[in-house]
Amino acid sequence: MGALLHGWDRRTGTLTLQAVDGVAAEAVRGWAELREEQDVPPACALRRGVLVQAAGDDLGTGASGIVALPLVGAEGPIGAISVLTGDSDGEPDDVQLSFLRAVAAWTAERLESAPGQPPHRAPEPDQVRTAKAACLTAALAEAVTVQDVVRAVADHVLSPFGADGLVVSIFEAGRLTRVGEVGYPVEYLRRFEGPITAGMPVADVLRTHKPQFLESPAQIYERYPAVTDKILMGTSPKMAWAFLPLVASGRAIGVAVLSYNRPRSFDEEARTLLTTLSALVGQGLERARLYDVEHARAQELQSTLLPQALPRLPTAVAAARYLPAGRGEQVGGDWFDVIPLSADRVAMVIGDVMGHGIAEAATMGRLRTAVRTLADLDMAPDELLSHLNDLVSDLGEDFYATCLYAVYDPAGRRCSYSLAGHPPPVFVYPDGTVHSPVPSPDPPLGAATPPFAAHGLPLPDGSLVVLCTDGLIESAAQDVEQGLARLLHVLSGAGVGPARFTGTDQAKDVRGLEELCDTVVAELVPDRGQTTDDAALLIVHTRAMPAADIASFGLPDDPRAAGQAREFVRGQLTRWGLDELTTTTELLVSELVGNVVRHAKGPMRLRLLRSRILTCEVYDGSLSTPRIRHATYTDEGGRGLQLVAALSRRWGARYLSDSKCIWAEQDIPNGAGRVGAAS
Repeated sequence: MGALLHGWDRRTGTLTLQAVDGVAAEAVRGWAELREEQDVPPACALRRGVLVQAAGDDLGTGASGIVALPLVGAEGPIGAISVLTGDSDGEPDDVQLSFLRAVAAWTAERLESAPGQPPHRAPEPDQVRTAKAACLTAALAEAVTVQDVVRAVADHVLSPFGADGLVVSIFEAGRLTRVGEVGYPVEYLRRFEGPITAGMPVADVLRTHKPQFLESPAQIYERYPAVTDKILMGTSPKMAWAFLPLVASGRAIGVAVLSYNRPRSFDEEARTLLTTLSALVGQGLERARLYDVEHARAQELQSTLLPQALPRLPTAVAAARYLPAGRGEQVGGDWFDVIPLSADRVAMVIGDVMGHGIAEAATMGRLRTAVRTLADLDMAPDELLSHLNDLVSDLGEDFYATCLYAVYDPAGRRCSYSLAGHPPPVFVYPDGTVHSPVPSPDPPLGAATPPFAAHGLPLPDGSLVVLCTDGLIESAAQDVEQGLARLLHVLSGAGVGPARFTGTDQAKDVRGLEELCDTVVAELVPDRGQTTDDAALLIVHTRAMPAADIASFGLPDDPRAAGQAREFVRGQLTRWGLDELTTTTELLVSELVGNVVRHAKGPMRLRLLRSRILTCEVYDGSLSTPRIRHATYTDEGGRGLQLVAALSRRWGARYLSDSKCIWAEQDIPNGAGRVGAAS
């Protein structure tokens, strides 16, 4: 949009506006004279000696941001040049930044030679060297990743030395791998990657640990004729180079190459200073490499502990997202899971281990395993969290976790849940209504005192259950309540209906859930690179069990119950077209009902459920636990549950408030299950 040029008077510490282009002079009157300590881009660029980018329109010119660069003369800083950017410009890329640095260097040269410039007292060489080394050291101290190191070099080495290009490469296993560049086309640089061969500047630099300063194409042609074609026949306009070894612990770990758009001579002072700075960069790069390796291992550990794929169940399909923190040094402990239960019920769980690091990621894996084990025992949500709380408490005082555990019952069309210090669930009904209950909060696992509160609500067929961790809805810019309100707003406009979720085509439903996850993430975490906490999102599409697939029958509390149960089974399986399972199911029912008559008490009820499998359930009024006995050859009984285990694909028991249910499952042959139950 426009540009501003400020000259600096060292004696007064004042930046004076000397030229304006593309902007009305009245609009920039406020920046006509600036103090060097002011917090505005031109002054910041002058003080720091690096490029400064700022968003916003402080001048009221309609600009969306400003990019300011210091103007550095032969004796130090002499001013700043600022470029105003518009909405359509976006942030400048590497090529544009290289061009801006070249313009700044050209402007500094012209400005310094202009008549009337105040004289500058040249600092002593030792002072220059110390100042530049101190700036780079401070930047490298804050660098965490390899990319942070590359940015520090670009900010604190390129401009002070008038360089136009930078390439940083790591040397491993005899190969050179580029990790960052400024001012180069990527296609051009690819020709220099790969095995190191003799006759290349980087080979000598890595072998001798000494820099190579090549002041012109003629000089590089004289010393390295084998590499000349790659440099001169490519698309790079560079005319001078400084190949700097990056050394750590006496070992060459890489090379940094500074390049210039015109021939340049390197005096002894510049060579000494660049050599000193390259040593600092080498140490910083080695630390960053170690961090990147450990961080990658931690992320790999975490990814292996999360579900590799979510199951497609007769009554639920799901999609999820895990978002690692964009900023921050370690992985987090967010996790989620979908667990099939008996009677086609579905457990949905999401949690967050407090803290970041490998220990927290490992704890997340332990909790996920524990939840799966406890869920297999068919525990109610509040009881399961009580056991999980004991486990976290045993880990030590420094371990805490939040968790939400929910169970969807497709036969009763109800969702029950309990939570420990976790954001509440969000329910999206088929008509588009979005509801988030406000339950009484329970403390996190490890700090809570059971029992946990039990919550529940009816859930219409086709509803969505949305679970997330606080990293999705909480940030420095908004609290949990504000983030939850944004989530509700996004979901209310998501269009949950037959167009997106059919209920009969699970592949299409999963695609709809994946798209919805992407929409939620894009709206709530638009700038993932600036997040400081990881986040997890789980969205489950539920399907109720049709009434035609449920058959229930009350039984008397006496020996006649077994015969009545068999008669009921025969009639119901005939109506369902499952006559092949009649004999086996009669045996299962006889044993389960007989077990109740002998060892438990009424009231007794039999229920059959049809989906991809056939589930047979027997309810009684006793809370005693059924156990398989090891009967001897002479025992007349004790083999009933052994027979149940042998005839069924799996069996178990779950407990209600005043009764229990013993269940057994059988595979339905030849896909004879209900329509829509298959994926």
